[in-house]
This record gives sequence, structure tokens and C-alpha cells, in this order.
Amino acid sequence: MKLSSFADVCLRVLMLLGSRRDDQITTRDIAEEIGVPYNHVAKAVLELRNRQAIEVTRGRYGGSQITSHGLQLAVGALLRELDTRDDVVDCVSESGVPCPLIGMCTLRSALRRAREAFYAELDTLRVEDLTGASSTRLLPFPIFR
Repeated sequence: MKLSSFADVCLRVLMLLGSRRDDQITTRDIAEEIGVPYNHVAKAVLELRNRQAIEVTRGRYGGSQITSHGLQLAVGALLRELDTRDDVVDCVSESGVPCPLIGMCTLRSALRRAREAFYAELDTLRVEDLTGASSTRLLPFPIFR
């Protein structure tokens, strides 16, 4: 399974803020610390604020801080909501032509079940479980195209 880049960035933001719960961290500082472009982090911060996972304070001494709700989020449930892809594979070409095997294909449903098993395993983790002091340093950075 591969996470969408957006879900990956949202999770990294939560992990960083969770590892520094008492700090308010600016979006620019988050972007620098997790090695992701500012615009991507700003979009993630907005989404996480709308989900009440983080609080954002504006102004000179402002920044983002994780909420208790954000710490208790199940990782699998959060990723399910953030990943808006319908299927793991595309069964339609870029020109809109459906795969000729679609009528007899069982791969698509098997991949859906595998994705759900992936998320179900992550449902056992809360964001709080991922926020060890060293956890944000060990992840490879996402590739943006």
C-alpha cells in the first residue's frame, strides 16, 4: 500500500506536533522540520484544523498545536478519510476506456479488501502512539512530482 502524498504530509504534521505537544509551531517551521514544501504543509494544516485535530493561532506568537482529539485519532480511520482514491488500481484508461477484463476481474475486489486490512491494522494505533521523540526523524520524505 502506498499512502497519498497528502495523507502522508497530514500524518507527519500530526506526528511532529504530537512529539512537541507544548509548543506552538509555525507552518513554515513545520515545513522545514519535516522537509516538505510550505504549500503542501499549509494545505495539511488547514485540513487538520478543520478536523479539529490541531488548533491554529494567528499572529506574531501564533502557530499550530495538536489537540487532545488529534492525539486520540485512530491512524487507520484518519488515513481512510484523507485518501480519496476510489480504487487501488485504475480500471479505466486516461482516455476513459474501461479495461476489457473488468467484467471477469477479481483483482479489483481483492485489492479493496487488502487496502481495508491495511487500514484495519492501523486502526489499532492512535496518533499519540506515533509521537515518540525520535519517530519523525526516521521516516523517509515523500516525493512530490
